[in-house]
Amino acid sequence: MTCGRGALTAFHLLLVWATMTAAVPILGFGLVMSGWGGGTGAAAWFFVLGVPLTVVLLATAGLPAGSVVPLCASTSRRYGWATLVFVLGTLGVLAGLVAYGSEVDLGSAGTRVALTGVPYAVAAAFFVPSRWVRLGGMAVLGAGVVYGGFVGPEQAQQRRYTAEIARYRERPELLYLGDTPPGMQVSRAVVGPGQFQVDYGPARPDELGYVGLTVRSPLSPKARCSLYVQKGVTCTVDERGEMRIVSDLPGGRSDIRLIRRHHGAEVEVSSQVLDEPGLRHLLDTLHPLSDDELEKMMREKTIAE
Repeated sequence: MTCGRGALTAFHLLLVWATMTAAVPILGFGLVMSGWGGGTGAAAWFFVLGVPLTVVLLATAGLPAGSVVPLCASTSRRYGWATLVFVLGTLGVLAGLVAYGSEVDLGSAGTRVALTGVPYAVAAAFFVPSRWVRLGGMAVLGAGVVYGGFVGPEQAQQRRYTAEIARYRERPELLYLGDTPPGMQVSRAVVGPGQFQVDYGPARPDELGYVGLTVRSPLSPKARCSLYVQKGVTCTVDERGEMRIVSDLPGGRSDIRLIRRHHGAEVEVSSQVLDEPGLRHLLDTLHPLSDDELEKMMREKTIAE
Protein backbone atom coordinates (compact mmCIF):
# COMPACT_ATOMS: atom_id res chain seq x y z
CA MET A 1 0.00 0.00 0.00
CA THR A 2 1.46 3.37 -1.02
CA CYS A 3 1.73 6.28 1.39
CA GLY A 4 -1.13 8.14 -0.33
CA ARG A 5 -3.42 5.13 -0.27
CA GLY A 6 -2.47 4.45 3.34
CA ALA A 7 -3.38 8.00 4.37
CA LEU A 8 -6.67 7.77 2.45
CA THR A 9 -7.46 4.42 4.12
CA ALA A 10 -6.74 5.87 7.55
CA PHE A 11 -8.95 8.86 6.76
CA HIS A 12 -11.69 6.50 5.54
CA LEU A 13 -11.70 4.45 8.75
CA LEU A 14 -11.51 7.59 10.88
CA LEU A 15 -14.46 9.06 8.99
CA VAL A 16 -16.50 5.88 9.51
CA TRP A 17 -15.67 5.96 13.22
CA ALA A 18 -16.57 9.64 13.61
CA THR A 19 -19.79 9.33 11.63
CA MET A 20 -21.09 6.37 13.60
CA THR A 21 -19.87 7.75 16.92
CA ALA A 22 -22.17 10.69 16.28
CA ALA A 23 -25.07 8.81 14.66
CA VAL A 24 -25.48 5.65 16.74
CA PRO A 25 -25.97 7.35 20.16
CA ILE A 26 -28.58 9.63 18.56
CA LEU A 27 -30.31 6.60 17.04
CA GLY A 28 -30.26 4.71 20.34
CA PHE A 29 -31.42 7.71 22.36
CA GLY A 30 -34.22 8.35 19.87
CA LEU A 31 -35.41 4.74 20.10
CA VAL A 32 -35.49 4.89 23.90
CA MET A 33 -37.28 8.24 24.06
CA SER A 34 -39.83 7.37 21.37
CA GLY A 35 -40.56 4.06 23.10
CA TRP A 36 -40.84 5.78 26.45
CA GLY A 37 -43.15 8.50 25.16
CA GLY A 38 -45.20 6.60 22.58
CA GLY A 39 -44.75 2.92 23.33
CA THR A 40 -43.62 0.09 21.07
CA GLY A 41 -45.36 1.48 17.99
CA ALA A 42 -43.56 4.82 18.17
CA ALA A 43 -40.23 3.08 18.73
CA ALA A 44 -40.86 0.86 15.69
CA TRP A 45 -41.62 3.86 13.48
CA PHE A 46 -38.47 5.63 14.68
CA PHE A 47 -36.46 2.48 13.93
CA VAL A 48 -37.96 2.20 10.42
CA LEU A 49 -37.02 5.80 9.67
CA GLY A 50 -33.78 6.08 11.66
CA VAL A 51 -31.95 3.00 10.42
CA PRO A 52 -32.18 3.84 6.67
CA LEU A 53 -31.10 7.41 7.39
CA THR A 54 -28.10 6.10 9.32
CA VAL A 55 -27.19 3.79 6.43
CA VAL A 56 -27.46 6.73 4.01
CA LEU A 57 -25.18 8.77 6.28
CA LEU A 58 -22.70 5.91 6.41
CA ALA A 59 -22.79 5.52 2.62
CA THR A 60 -22.05 9.23 2.29
CA ALA A 61 -19.05 8.79 4.60
CA GLY A 62 -17.78 6.10 2.20
CA LEU A 63 -17.64 8.47 -0.80
CA PRO A 64 -13.97 9.50 -0.39
CA ALA A 65 -12.88 5.83 -0.25
CA GLY A 66 -13.91 4.92 -3.78
CA SER A 67 -10.30 4.48 -4.89
CA VAL A 68 -9.24 2.26 -1.95
CA VAL A 69 -12.41 0.25 -1.24
CA PRO A 70 -13.88 -1.44 -4.33
CA LEU A 71 -17.37 -1.62 -2.79
CA CYS A 72 -17.38 2.16 -2.44
CA ALA A 73 -16.58 2.78 -6.11
CA SER A 74 -20.21 3.00 -7.25
CA THR A 75 -23.42 4.23 -5.65
CA SER A 76 -25.25 0.89 -5.57
CA ARG A 77 -22.26 -1.02 -4.24
CA ARG A 78 -21.56 1.72 -1.70
CA TYR A 79 -25.04 1.32 -0.22
CA GLY A 80 -24.48 -2.42 -0.04
CA TRP A 81 -21.19 -1.74 1.73
CA ALA A 82 -22.88 0.68 4.15
CA THR A 83 -25.58 -1.89 4.96
CA LEU A 84 -23.01 -4.59 5.69
CA VAL A 85 -20.88 -2.27 7.83
CA PHE A 86 -23.98 -1.10 9.72
CA VAL A 87 -25.15 -4.65 10.46
CA LEU A 88 -21.72 -5.95 11.50
CA GLY A 89 -20.93 -2.85 13.54
CA THR A 90 -24.31 -2.94 15.28
CA LEU A 91 -23.65 -6.53 16.32
CA GLY A 92 -20.44 -5.28 17.91
CA VAL A 93 -22.31 -2.47 19.69
CA LEU A 94 -24.88 -4.96 21.01
CA ALA A 95 -22.07 -7.17 22.27
CA GLY A 96 -20.64 -4.13 24.05
CA LEU A 97 -24.02 -3.39 25.63
CA VAL A 98 -24.22 -6.97 26.90
CA ALA A 99 -20.73 -6.64 28.39
CA TYR A 100 -21.63 -3.28 29.96
CA GLY A 101 -24.78 -4.84 31.41
CA SER A 102 -22.54 -7.48 32.99
CA GLU A 103 -20.64 -4.66 34.74
CA VAL A 104 -17.60 -4.81 32.47
CA ASP A 105 -15.78 -1.50 32.89
CA LEU A 106 -15.89 0.46 29.63
CA GLY A 107 -14.60 3.71 31.04
CA SER A 108 -16.32 7.05 31.47
CA ALA A 109 -19.40 8.20 29.58
CA GLY A 110 -17.22 9.99 27.03
CA THR A 111 -15.11 6.90 26.50
CA ARG A 112 -18.20 4.75 26.00
CA VAL A 113 -19.52 7.16 23.37
CA ALA A 114 -16.15 7.11 21.60
CA LEU A 115 -16.17 3.32 21.63
CA THR A 116 -19.55 3.29 19.88
CA GLY A 117 -17.98 3.94 16.49
CA VAL A 118 -15.15 1.42 16.87
CA PRO A 119 -17.12 -1.70 15.78
CA TYR A 120 -18.14 0.08 12.57
CA ALA A 121 -14.56 1.14 11.81
CA VAL A 122 -13.42 -2.44 12.45
CA ALA A 123 -16.13 -3.77 10.14
CA ALA A 124 -15.10 -1.26 7.48
CA ALA A 125 -11.47 -2.36 7.82
CA PHE A 126 -12.36 -5.85 6.60
CA PHE A 127 -13.56 -4.41 3.27
CA VAL A 128 -10.24 -2.68 2.61
CA PRO A 129 -8.19 -4.85 0.20
CA SER A 130 -5.05 -4.70 2.34
CA ARG A 131 -3.73 -7.58 4.40
CA TRP A 132 -2.27 -5.26 7.03
CA VAL A 133 -5.48 -3.29 7.46
CA ARG A 134 -7.49 -6.48 7.82
CA LEU A 135 -4.97 -7.89 10.28
CA GLY A 136 -5.28 -4.68 12.26
CA GLY A 137 -9.05 -5.05 12.26
CA MET A 138 -8.73 -8.65 13.45
CA ALA A 139 -6.34 -7.55 16.20
CA VAL A 140 -8.81 -4.92 17.45
CA LEU A 141 -11.67 -7.43 17.23
CA GLY A 142 -9.65 -10.05 19.10
CA ALA A 143 -8.71 -7.55 21.80
CA GLY A 144 -12.36 -6.62 22.22
CA VAL A 145 -13.42 -10.26 22.50
CA VAL A 146 -10.70 -11.04 25.05
CA TYR A 147 -11.49 -7.99 27.17
CA GLY A 148 -15.28 -8.17 26.89
CA GLY A 149 -15.48 -11.93 27.27
CA PHE A 150 -12.72 -12.73 29.75
CA VAL A 151 -10.65 -9.90 31.27
CA GLY A 152 -13.54 -7.46 31.83
CA PRO A 153 -15.91 -9.99 33.48
CA GLU A 154 -13.10 -11.21 35.72
CA GLN A 155 -12.36 -7.63 36.80
CA ALA A 156 -16.09 -7.01 37.36
CA GLN A 157 -16.28 -10.15 39.50
CA GLN A 158 -13.28 -8.99 41.51
CA ARG A 159 -14.91 -5.58 42.08
CA ARG A 160 -18.14 -7.24 43.23
CA TYR A 161 -16.14 -9.55 45.48
CA THR A 162 -14.20 -6.64 47.03
CA ALA A 163 -17.41 -4.64 47.56
CA GLU A 164 -19.09 -7.66 49.16
CA ILE A 165 -16.19 -8.13 51.56
CA ALA A 166 -16.32 -4.43 52.44
CA ARG A 167 -20.05 -4.72 53.25
CA TYR A 168 -19.46 -7.69 55.53
CA ARG A 169 -16.56 -5.92 57.21
CA GLU A 170 -18.68 -2.88 58.12
CA ARG A 171 -19.40 -4.39 61.56
CA PRO A 172 -16.09 -5.98 62.65
CA GLU A 173 -17.18 -5.97 66.31
CA LEU A 174 -19.74 -8.66 65.43
CA LEU A 175 -17.72 -10.88 63.12
CA TYR A 176 -16.50 -13.57 65.51
CA LEU A 177 -16.31 -17.28 64.90
CA GLY A 178 -15.46 -20.25 67.12
CA ASP A 179 -13.83 -23.54 66.28
CA THR A 180 -16.28 -25.70 64.35
CA PRO A 181 -17.66 -28.49 66.58
CA PRO A 182 -16.40 -31.99 65.65
CA GLY A 183 -18.37 -33.59 62.83
CA MET A 184 -20.06 -30.32 61.93
CA GLN A 185 -19.65 -27.49 59.43
CA VAL A 186 -20.96 -23.95 58.93
CA SER A 187 -24.31 -24.34 57.18
CA ARG A 188 -25.38 -20.70 57.25
CA ALA A 189 -24.14 -17.33 58.43
CA VAL A 190 -26.15 -14.10 58.41
CA VAL A 191 -24.73 -10.62 58.97
CA GLY A 192 -27.54 -8.44 60.29
CA PRO A 193 -27.63 -4.79 61.37
CA GLY A 194 -27.19 -5.71 65.03
CA GLN A 195 -26.01 -9.31 65.13
CA PHE A 196 -23.98 -12.00 63.43
CA GLN A 197 -25.61 -15.43 63.45
CA VAL A 198 -23.86 -18.67 62.53
CA ASP A 199 -25.57 -22.04 62.21
CA TYR A 200 -23.54 -25.24 62.40
CA GLY A 201 -24.92 -28.45 60.94
CA PRO A 202 -23.65 -32.01 60.53
CA ALA A 203 -20.97 -32.53 57.91
CA ARG A 204 -22.75 -35.73 56.80
CA PRO A 205 -26.14 -35.24 55.14
CA ASP A 206 -27.65 -38.33 56.80
CA GLU A 207 -27.14 -36.94 60.30
CA LEU A 208 -29.19 -34.47 62.33
CA GLY A 209 -28.02 -31.77 64.68
CA TYR A 210 -27.73 -28.05 65.20
CA VAL A 211 -25.47 -25.61 67.00
CA GLY A 212 -26.17 -21.89 66.92
CA LEU A 213 -23.78 -19.01 67.56
CA THR A 214 -25.07 -15.44 67.82
CA VAL A 215 -22.93 -12.36 68.40
CA ARG A 216 -25.07 -9.35 69.33
CA SER A 217 -24.17 -5.70 69.17
CA PRO A 218 -22.70 -4.13 72.32
CA LEU A 219 -25.70 -1.80 72.20
CA SER A 220 -28.12 -4.71 72.69
CA PRO A 221 -29.80 -4.97 76.12
CA LYS A 222 -27.89 -7.31 78.43
CA ALA A 223 -29.48 -10.74 78.88
CA ARG A 224 -30.87 -11.44 82.36
CA CYS A 225 -32.18 -14.60 83.98
CA SER A 226 -35.46 -12.86 84.72
CA LEU A 227 -36.22 -12.99 81.00
CA TYR A 228 -36.12 -16.81 81.03
CA VAL A 229 -38.14 -17.59 84.14
CA GLN A 230 -40.67 -20.29 83.22
CA LYS A 231 -41.48 -23.89 83.97
CA GLY A 232 -38.81 -26.36 82.91
CA VAL A 233 -36.12 -23.69 82.47
CA THR A 234 -33.12 -23.31 84.75
CA CYS A 235 -31.00 -20.16 84.56
CA THR A 236 -27.81 -19.52 86.52
CA VAL A 237 -25.04 -16.92 86.38
CA ASP A 238 -21.50 -17.74 87.49
CA GLU A 239 -18.93 -15.45 89.08
CA ARG A 240 -17.63 -14.37 85.63
CA GLY A 241 -21.09 -13.23 84.56
CA GLU A 242 -21.61 -16.13 82.15
CA MET A 243 -25.24 -17.17 81.93
CA ARG A 244 -26.29 -20.82 81.64
CA ILE A 245 -29.84 -21.61 80.55
CA VAL A 246 -31.11 -25.18 80.36
CA SER A 247 -34.57 -25.92 78.97
CA ASP A 248 -36.07 -29.37 79.51
CA LEU A 249 -37.42 -31.01 76.35
CA PRO A 250 -39.60 -34.08 75.81
CA GLY A 251 -37.78 -37.41 75.78
CA GLY A 252 -35.31 -36.40 78.47
CA ARG A 253 -33.40 -34.09 76.16
CA SER A 254 -32.26 -30.56 76.98
CA ASP A 255 -31.62 -27.34 75.12
CA ILE A 256 -28.49 -25.69 76.52
CA ARG A 257 -27.62 -22.04 76.06
CA LEU A 258 -24.54 -20.21 77.26
CA ILE A 259 -24.32 -16.40 77.12
CA ARG A 260 -21.26 -14.32 77.90
CA ARG A 261 -19.78 -10.93 77.10
CA HIS A 262 -16.90 -10.87 74.63
CA HIS A 263 -15.12 -7.58 73.94
CA GLY A 264 -18.31 -5.72 74.83
CA ALA A 265 -20.54 -7.77 72.53
CA GLU A 266 -22.92 -10.43 73.85
CA VAL A 267 -22.30 -13.95 72.53
CA GLU A 268 -24.78 -16.81 72.78
CA VAL A 269 -24.29 -20.45 71.84
CA SER A 270 -27.06 -23.02 71.95
CA SER A 271 -27.66 -26.64 71.01
CA GLN A 272 -29.74 -29.70 71.76
CA VAL A 273 -27.04 -32.13 70.60
CA LEU A 274 -23.76 -30.58 71.76
CA ASP A 275 -23.04 -30.84 75.46
CA GLU A 276 -22.03 -28.01 77.76
CA PRO A 277 -18.24 -28.57 77.48
CA GLY A 278 -18.57 -28.50 73.70
CA LEU A 279 -20.50 -25.24 73.80
CA ARG A 280 -18.03 -23.76 76.25
CA HIS A 281 -15.16 -24.74 73.94
CA LEU A 282 -16.95 -22.91 71.13
CA LEU A 283 -17.06 -19.79 73.29
CA ASP A 284 -13.46 -20.17 74.45
CA THR A 285 -12.19 -20.34 70.86
CA LEU A 286 -13.95 -17.19 69.61
CA HIS A 287 -11.74 -15.22 67.25
CA PRO A 288 -12.24 -12.48 64.64
CA LEU A 289 -13.51 -13.87 61.35
CA SER A 290 -10.41 -14.20 59.17
CA ASP A 291 -10.18 -13.34 55.49
CA ASP A 292 -9.73 -17.03 54.65
CA GLU A 293 -12.84 -18.01 56.64
CA LEU A 294 -14.89 -15.21 55.05
CA GLU A 295 -13.66 -16.13 51.57
CA LYS A 296 -14.59 -19.79 52.19
CA MET A 297 -18.10 -18.79 53.29
CA MET A 298 -18.54 -16.57 50.25
CA ARG A 299 -17.23 -19.25 47.91
CA GLU A 300 -19.58 -21.85 49.40
CA LYS A 301 -22.43 -19.29 49.52
CA THR A 302 -23.10 -19.93 53.21
CA ILE A 303 -22.98 -16.25 54.23
CA ALA A 304 -25.55 -13.58 53.47
CA GLU A 305 -26.76 -10.22 54.67
